[in-house]
Amino acid sequence: MPFPSWLPLLLGFLTAVGPVSTDMYLPAFPAIEASLHGGPGSAQITLAAWFAGLAVGQITQGSLSDRFGRRGPLIVGTGLYTLASAGCALSPDLLTLSICRALAAFGGSASAVIPRAIVRDLADGHAAARLMSRLMLVMGAAPILAPTLGGAVLTVATWHMIFWIATAYGAISVALVWFFLPDTLPRTDRVRLSLADIIRRYAMIARERSFITHALMNGFAMFGMFAYIGGSPVFIEMFRISPEVYGMLFGLSAAGFISASQINARILPRFGSNRVLHWGVRAYLIAALFLAGAALLHAPLPLLIAPIFVAMFSMGFVMPNATVGALSRHAAHAGSASALMGTLQFLLAAASGTMVGILSDGTARPLALMMVAGAAGAAIADRARPKPSSLT
Repeated sequence: MPFPSWLPLLLGFLTAVGPVSTDMYLPAFPAIEASLHGGPGSAQITLAAWFAGLAVGQITQGSLSDRFGRRGPLIVGTGLYTLASAGCALSPDLLTLSICRALAAFGGSASAVIPRAIVRDLADGHAAARLMSRLMLVMGAAPILAPTLGGAVLTVATWHMIFWIATAYGAISVALVWFFLPDTLPRTDRVRLSLADIIRRYAMIARERSFITHALMNGFAMFGMFAYIGGSPVFIEMFRISPEVYGMLFGLSAAGFISASQINARILPRFGSNRVLHWGVRAYLIAALFLAGAALLHAPLPLLIAPIFVAMFSMGFVMPNATVGALSRHAAHAGSASALMGTLQFLLAAASGTMVGILSDGTARPLALMMVAGAAGAAIADRARPKPSSLT
């Protein structure tokens, strides 16, 4: 099915809602605790509420989009995200903020699940991988650059402004979908399912070997990315770098990820998505092992940043192709498959960030250890996935 050239930009803008909202307010935790009279670490409950909303929302939104089409649930979900973000900005206490964060996550999960289903509605194989790579150009930098953006906002405004920015982002997203996005799921292809049918559908999707292995590869790539996001502040303490230099390091990683995702779209016709995915995972594993060695030897900052850049660069090849591979055999229920993959991805990413925090010892070792774990998980899933005979 042909699609306009601006569609990847729109889908990328929508998909970035989740990563921006997850990470942009992290630098504001101390300010939130002081403003809302919470003890040290109390703001973590708002992040847990966000994760809970995402977990429930991702599973729910996929089924809704398979039943009612892509456009309606996306408008309703993003509208809820917008209103709840405004509620966050106006919250008088941590309990209210947590409730609003959970509601925002539930609504915002539509923009994480449904754009991937739209890609599957429009294309498959190499065409879908190229479209996904173009989508990555817009949203790939979001989870890496968002903390830097949040820190910049705090230099000129209070933490409330971060949520007003999220409110504006949500309102713009609703308008873009309303005026420009057609529904890509024909009425004849929509399905009405009972709760039991939905559970059986998810179980059927999860049992399909190609789906689960590709989804795990995607999830373990996010596992490594969130290990970096959660663990990288240690560089400020270890090497006494300024916030500006710290932001530049985030930008460097984002540039690597985005560049690879665009190279991916160009080399697919020659090498094929399976081969590119295979070698992307290998590069991810090699970079993570090099990082672990550098961290154990207390290497200088450049020897830590270099393998991190290579790992992020490799994820630009892994994530678009793994996403397409997971959804390729599920055209009839792409929304449900996308939701299940998103939930798995989110759970792995959350586990990574939690483990980095638990293992924190003032060095880069926890970050490196978690990136090795993520790369090893992706490599195991790569070996387990069905491969065409052409893969060498």
